Amino acid sequence: MLNQMSKILITGGAGFIGGHVSKRLLKAGHSVRILDVLSAQVHGTIPRDLEWLQGEGIQFLRGSVTNRDDMRRALEGMDVVVHLAAETGTGQSMYEVARYCETNVSGTAILLDILANDPGRTVRRIVLASSRSIYGEGAFSCRQCQPSARVYPEARTAKQLSEGHWEHACQVCGSPLEPLPTHEDDPAKPASIYAATKYTQEDLVRVAAASLGIDYAILRLQNVYGEGQSLKNPYTGILSIFSTRIRRGLPLPIFEDGQETRDFVHVHDVAESFGAAVESVADIRTALNVGTGVKTTVEEIARHLSDAFAADANLVVTGEYRVGDIRHNFADTQRLQQVLGYSPSVDLAAGMRRFAEWVNRQALPEDRLESANAELRSHGLMGG
Repeated sequence: MLNQMSKILITGGAGFIGGHVSKRLLKAGHSVRILDVLSAQVHGTIPRDLEWLQGEGIQFLRGSVTNRDDMRRALEGMDVVVHLAAETGTGQSMYEVARYCETNVSGTAILLDILANDPGRTVRRIVLASSRSIYGEGAFSCRQCQPSARVYPEARTAKQLSEGHWEHACQVCGSPLEPLPTHEDDPAKPASIYAATKYTQEDLVRVAAASLGIDYAILRLQNVYGEGQSLKNPYTGILSIFSTRIRRGLPLPIFEDGQETRDFVHVHDVAESFGAAVESVADIRTALNVGTGVKTTVEEIARHLSDAFAADANLVVTGEYRVGDIRHNFADTQRLQQVLGYSPSVDLAAGMRRFAEWVNRQALPEDRLESANAELRSHGLMGG
């Protein structure tokens, strides 16, 4: 059981999600220490709009989770660790393998190694930000031959994608498979290096926490969007990419046939979920999906976003694809409500309006989509 007011370390706390989590915890009266390297890919070469890090109740340390001295200093006297620091981006992870493993896996290992070798440790709970990507293609059913069975298809191959075979087919009867909400007990089948690092983080936290007598919560985040997300990073955040192109009057390129689906969850609901995990008076010791449970096609999200900007929906379905992308994924969120008593409250239309209003107050960033796609093509990870 935790004290009502806790001392909380947030790794990656100056980032998009970290900023919202920090402010949520500060508002509740907790003291917050942030460790963040301020990556240029996320924050720009000269980090801006970070004045809030000097606010009351915050201690900011610029440093890396891969630096043992930085991590040791950050952990001193903390009650809870919210571990958000990570390299993100499915496509980029496939050719920057060492960098993703160093930050995501080694950074987590260093954190746990320090805790394991500190007889005076004060940390009593770790809240890890994981990802829906660990499920890979997720759960499906075949309505024709096994409607009650859950099926877990393998990742789509480059050959399948190049031939435009977007949907999964039943291996028994050949009928199209129907996507199901992914449950926490469904098997992990990572289809990218990024996903593999997130699942490795989960295992490291689960095993180490059990041996050290530390409680933990693993939050598997769906597609998070909202005010404050990086508009500079072309490797993550389809809404960031699309919002820049809408403001520049450019078409929105839709991969595959536009009918791939995701579960878009607003950052307010994500921050509230982290807050509930930090403040739970009962042990958690489980993984929890954080999403809305609603699947939305990429074409639909592009139209919603265009409406939020009061712009014509200038969509171009390209038939292009990225190796490692999944076709469908949306969350079963019952456990989130059962364990933490929280259900998401921001619907998609309201979230889109909030995001668009915030974006319109920001400087117009450079459109870097083509340069990011060119990198993927050069590594054989994009076609069509």
